[in-house]
Amino acid sequence: MTAPPEVTPRSGRAAEIVAAALRILEEEGPDNLTMRRLAAAVGIRAPSLYKHFSTKRAVEAALIEEGMLELGKALHLAVAVPGRHGAVRSLLDAYRRAALAKPALYRLATAKPLPREALPSGLEEWAGAPFFLATGDPWRAQALFSFAHGMVVLELDDRFPEGSDLGRTWRAGAAAFSG
Repeated sequence: MTAPPEVTPRSGRAAEIVAAALRILEEEGPDNLTMRRLAAAVGIRAPSLYKHFSTKRAVEAALIEEGMLELGKALHLAVAVPGRHGAVRSLLDAYRRAALAKPALYRLATAKPLPREALPSGLEEWAGAPFFLATGDPWRAQALFSFAHGMVVLELDDRFPEGSDLGRTWRAGAAAFSG
């Protein structure tokens, strides 16, 4: 597994704030992730949050960074140790598991333009590299990512017909990209 890019460690309080933000995001939804609500969750006054994060968008960027690191580690491991079904299927299985485990974080990281300027240098490329490692081609890698992302969004939005066998659909996609 390729090592992730170097990230600046957070102070204990900043890490606590990010952890609380993730809990609020996943348990209460993105509309409840406010600076006031976040301050209450960590037991401080809202103005004190600004010592650690200058804006709500900075908190969101920290969440996206955490999410990309977690996803990237899972995807790199999936292609490094793919198992009997191969790298593409292993990658898709890991991607789906990670996205469905933290759907609000997934949407935060993928529904709007990525705040690249606020993320560690090289993080986006590192997190996406497993798609290339699984396919060996940059265009197939981008198509595979598009398939995975589209499938996750459709699954999260409950857009598949009732009775759909999504496991089988994911396996069919893996087979299409493995050839």
